[in-house]
Amino acid sequence: MKPRVLLTFGETARRNYYGATALAELQAIAEVRLNPGEAPLVGAALVEAARGCRVIISDRQAAAPAALFEALPELAVFQRCAVDVRNIDLAAAGAAGVLVTHASAGFGNAVAEWALGAMVDLARRVSDAVHAYRSSEKPPIVMGRELRGATLGVIGYGVIGQRLCAIGQALGMRVLVADPFARPDASIPLLPLEQLLAQADFVVCLAPANAQTENLMDAQRFAAMKPGSFFLNASRGELVDEAALLQALDSGHLAGCALDVGRAPDQMPSPGLAAHPRVVATPHIGGLTPEAVEHQSRETVAQLAELLAGRMPAGALNPAQAARLRFLHSA
Repeated sequence: MKPRVLLTFGETARRNYYGATALAELQAIAEVRLNPGEAPLVGAALVEAARGCRVIISDRQAAAPAALFEALPELAVFQRCAVDVRNIDLAAAGAAGVLVTHASAGFGNAVAEWALGAMVDLARRVSDAVHAYRSSEKPPIVMGRELRGATLGVIGYGVIGQRLCAIGQALGMRVLVADPFARPDASIPLLPLEQLLAQADFVVCLAPANAQTENLMDAQRFAAMKPGSFFLNASRGELVDEAALLQALDSGHLAGCALDVGRAPDQMPSPGLAAHPRVVATPHIGGLTPEAVEHQSRETVAQLAELLAGRMPAGALNPAQAARLRFLHSA
């Protein structure tokens, strides 16, 4: 018997963030209930849509508080088609016996390439020229700068950071890393954050979002950056004090900024910052490539297949508490 699975993605989001290949593979092993609308399933709507389902495969907006697990006594597995599980109450899931899984990072190369493109854009004022031409205006002729020979400071040496460091080195950049948990190879100096900020021409924020990194980049940290340097955030909006960033841009201390995330809903750049003349903003699309989406969506299918075969999959976050797995094969 195939388990009934709810896929929370709205119709457009499902095309963009889950894909036809993964959906077909999922439908081969499960009875799939789709979200028929465009809006993400959250709160009471998520509970109602998931009634009778043994598994929920969720987008990042589908929060899972304790009330969800209480309201769905037949739910056995809550799968996140993303790495970030901060809006899932793991303690409550475990107490209810629900297994929670998440996907591994398949977007490392995609986001690193976004950062590369954003650095070129900032260094050569590409977006300014494009906007002027599209507005039938004469673009300013400005002196750019090369990435070769510039110093790249990477905050966070995870999957994305490692890939970006390799790209920077290949371009002839001097690469520095700040990460209290990292051990990069000898070719990449590991520095305290303040020292990195003082030396880097381009600072790329890739640290994880947690209580310790909330407002990691505040007024003091922006002041510590080199005058005329550039700041890029491709991690999470919570890492940046946006008022402090705005002040650093308005004062001219920073030459520019690129944002793919922010404190607007669904991690979008905040509109006020995105409209700033020194900012290049994109709508959280750094990891939005077919390759990255397929990695994470197909991983959810592989995880479910492992569970149906009686094996605990990689990405399981609370396997010792998954008492409801016995429901997975029942009607």
